[in-house]
Formats: sequence, C-alpha cells, structure tokens
Amino acid sequence: MDISSLIKKYAAELGFSKVGIARAEPLQEEGVRLSQWLVRGFQASMHWMERDIHKRTDPGNIVPGAKSIVCVAINYYTPHHHSSEMQHCKISRYAWGDDYHEIVGTKLEQLFGYIQTLVPGCRGKYYVDTGPVMEKAWAVKAGIGWLGKNGNVLTRDMGSWIFLGEIILDVEMDYDEPGVDLCGSCTACLDACPTGAIVEDRVIDSNRCISYLTIEHRGDLPEALAGTFDRWIYGCDICQDVCPWNSFAKETSEKGFSPRQGNIAPLLEELAAMTQEEFSRRFAKSAVKRTKRSGLAKNAKFILRWPS
Repeated sequence: MDISSLIKKYAAELGFSKVGIARAEPLQEEGVRLSQWLVRGFQASMHWMERDIHKRTDPGNIVPGAKSIVCVAINYYTPHHHSSEMQHCKISRYAWGDDYHEIVGTKLEQLFGYIQTLVPGCRGKYYVDTGPVMEKAWAVKAGIGWLGKNGNVLTRDMGSWIFLGEIILDVEMDYDEPGVDLCGSCTACLDACPTGAIVEDRVIDSNRCISYLTIEHRGDLPEALAGTFDRWIYGCDICQDVCPWNSFAKETSEKGFSPRQGNIAPLLEELAAMTQEEFSRRFAKSAVKRTKRSGLAKNAKFILRWPS
C-alpha cells in the first residue's frame, strides 16, 4: 500500500470522517479574494487576519519545500435541538461538547507522528483553526467538499457539521480531485441570515455576523442589530440549519462532542449573572471559554434587553 493510502487508512482509524490530500502550492485566486475581503473591512476587529498573508497564501512559507497538505474533517453532529422557550438561549452546536481544538489537535498529532514513521526525517506542521492557513480552501482542493454560499465547507454525506484540520508536509504524495460545487441556485442561507451578514455568495461581513459578534467582538453589541439575534448567545447556526445538505447529517461517533449538561438550552438570566468561578467550572475545556465570562454575560444582557 502506498504512503497516501496508508495515511488515509490510519486517519480513518483515528476517527476522522474524511481525509484528502492536496498539492501544496500558492493560492492565487483565493489570495485575491482574501485581499478584497480585507479591503472591504469584513474582518472587523480580527486583525490577525491581516497578518502573515504570505503564509496564508503559500504553504511553502510555513514549511519550506512544502509539497502536500493532508486535510481531514471530523463530524461533530449530535441529534439534539435548541429550545424554543424565550427564557432559554442558544449556543452553537459546535460548542456543545469539549473544545474541538483539543480533540482534533490530539488526533492530528497522532497522524503526524504516524507519517513521520512512514517517512523518517520529513518536515511538517499541523493546524486546527489556529494558524495562518486557509483551511477551507485546502479542504476544497483536497476533495473534502465544496465551499458553500454561507462560507462553510459542505459535504455530500454530513453537510457542514464538520471540523477541519490540516498537515503541511514536504513529502510528495498522490493528490485528490477538488470538491465540486453543488449549491446550485439555492439561496436558503442568504435568505435566512437575520442580520444580512452574507452579503453575497461566499462573502461574509463579520461586522454583521452573529457568530463573530458573540464570540470575537469585545465591544458593545450594535444596537442597530437589536432584536435580530434570535437568542444566540455564543455563535450562530442559522445558515447551517436551513442548508438542505445538512438533512444528510449523521450522529458523530466522537463522544467528546456530546453536549454538556446545560449547553443545549442554557437560561439567559443564569448566564447573565454567572460568576467567574461558575464560568470557569462550567466551561472548562470548552470552546465557550473563548468569549470569556464578561463576553457571555454581555451577550445575555443584550438579548434580555432586546428579545427576539
């Protein structure tokens, strides 16, 4: 069995749902789109997106002599539903369980270690949504899926309920065909976004995105968008919930993604009044810690003031 096949086999054994391999090369078209997105100010306060452009657009600037990028995806879907009760708020499905950075990162570390046994002396780096890597572009090039109109990578069999990871390597491999766009004329995600954050196909204005505003944004929430948050307190799944491809979702086999008690339907009043001690205990090893206690309380108070 060749190296590429062995890597894919081991990745499946580790629990990855999909794995593909792309040729490491400069991202010309994607680099232009990134530059245009930044010029329009759609990164909002995420200024790190403006740094290391040379690395984002050329993996050879991350791993000298890079030849291949092993891309993986892991399903995180669980068949639970948010509460429709007004006193309950909503946390994005991806943050219901343990922090995906740790779960996927551990598996990627194991996969990279395995590759090093196959190719002693090879050089590489792996990332899980933490480095200067255009992971969605590479996932498409590796055949994991295609870039949906909501900016998420979509797959035929799992929809968009997937976490991505990648390993950049200086090893020549067999490469997969890129994913084929199957969105067609559907505009469900654009039509459903309550704040108009999807300004055009595959272009997201973070300044209006509920997910950005409830996680990354550190200032006051814009009153111009008051009453549009639909009780989302951390992240937002609206554009995914309405996507027809997500009707094919299957339950994940990764136990770490199972919802923690209280994360599916947390009480607004409870989170607004939560102490730092309570926050640290409840969200230890959870992606929710990203927004900090002050951010979560701010979001809860905003929704309480402007219910929707």
